[in-house]
Amino acid sequence: MGSTTPAIRGGAVDGQGTRRRGAVVAALMLAMALAALDSTVVSTAVPQIVGDLGGFSVFSWLFSGYLLAVTVTLPVYGKLSDTFGRKPVLVTGAAVFLAGSLLCAGAWNMAALIAFRIVQGLGGGALQGTVQTLAADLYPLAQRPKIQSKLSTVWAVSAVAGPGLGGLLAAYADWRWIFLINLPIGAAALWLIVRHLHEPAREKPENGLYARVDWAGALAVFACGGVLLTALVQGGVAWPWLSAPSLTLFGAGLALAAMVVVVERRAAQPIIPGWVWRRRTIAAVNLALGALGLLMVAPSVFLPTYAQSVLGLAPVAAGFVLSVWTLSWPVSAALSQHVYRRIGFRDTALLGIGLATLILCAFPLLPYPGSWWQPTLLMLLLGGALGLFQLPLIVGVQSTVGWSERGTTTASVLFCRQTGQTLGASLFGAVANGVLAARLGGAGDLDSVTRALDAGTAPEATRHAIADAVHAVYLGAAAAATLAFVVLLTVAPRRFPVRDE
Repeated sequence: MGSTTPAIRGGAVDGQGTRRRGAVVAALMLAMALAALDSTVVSTAVPQIVGDLGGFSVFSWLFSGYLLAVTVTLPVYGKLSDTFGRKPVLVTGAAVFLAGSLLCAGAWNMAALIAFRIVQGLGGGALQGTVQTLAADLYPLAQRPKIQSKLSTVWAVSAVAGPGLGGLLAAYADWRWIFLINLPIGAAALWLIVRHLHEPAREKPENGLYARVDWAGALAVFACGGVLLTALVQGGVAWPWLSAPSLTLFGAGLALAAMVVVVERRAAQPIIPGWVWRRRTIAAVNLALGALGLLMVAPSVFLPTYAQSVLGLAPVAAGFVLSVWTLSWPVSAALSQHVYRRIGFRDTALLGIGLATLILCAFPLLPYPGSWWQPTLLMLLLGGALGLFQLPLIVGVQSTVGWSERGTTTASVLFCRQTGQTLGASLFGAVANGVLAARLGGAGDLDSVTRALDAGTAPEATRHAIADAVHAVYLGAAAAATLAFVVLLTVAPRRFPVRDE
């Protein structure tokens, strides 16, 4: 990859350079594991946390607060990594994440735990964005699927093992160990990064622009993203969509968005530069992966409820039905290189999202109540289709930019995917509750109806209503997949403008 390749500075990649790069890859996988395990480990310990600290009415902010902090900091860290290098951003982010973990372990009430989770998220944004950027820096295009498949495997293992690990720690140790376990993993990652990652020294431009940080833009992006994402997360949950708090937050968010546009146009080195949306390839990938984030909500949030309430499965079995897509996803992603080398990045992604659309449309056709293997098979196929869709787009878009733009590009892609997930949780939650209200005469929402089923106080008609609600959500996910297909077909160039390395 030339003089900009980290970990192999000083000439050809000899045996020592290969070992050094292997150590950096190990560090990236450990850092990714920190971010990937975080939510899945915490989710199964919520009853123990609430029982110890109280705060049941606000415990959802353990996840929402972390997600908000990660999402709104991604563009900032992306730009900082292009400005100052990947190493200082990754080291700083890991240190902040570990400090937040230590604080979480010592939390004395739910408010403190939520605040410290936000601190964790401030570091988690650096971990997610910088790890993905370094993965592209370390390998040339031909070898890039190798590292991406390893990172995908980390996510898959975390999704499967995380809930079990969290349950074991909460049941046989203490829920605080869920956060303390991050410390040795993070310390090992930090040691490997500090010791083995050596980025090449860059010549300072004559105008010195790269040293300028658009702090006004960073603050505006952070405020705008925080307000709008809070409105999406809490709308329809803490207050009605058309209530005063919801309308106030959306109004403030739109005003802050206008401020971001004004500030960024005047900045010499903006946090979110205009070329992110002016270049067809990057804009198309941003929109397509935003739609991916949207559609991912349907299985990850609603399928466990369907498996338990409609199929009658135990929580562990319901988790297995969901987890199978994390097994086929990395396998498909690793094999996708054999497809996109023949037909290109865009057409491979079109193939993947086209298959995903058909699979999502098939879910509402499942018989009632059906058998466990039917949704399991669909999830296995869906993971394979999405692996064929996502990885070619990430590898492809990273290959269209140079080192100095790769952090910003990667962060914009991840930001859009995270925003899509937030929007999907709000949108599909409203869809599910609307279908339930129509089927049950306006009584209750998905959470309350599910609790009634668990208590054995709801009639069989309620199970039918939940099945209809989840089917409607899957049709919404199919619409999101169709949107991604149309965007790639009409906006993305057929051949990505890959840069010579």
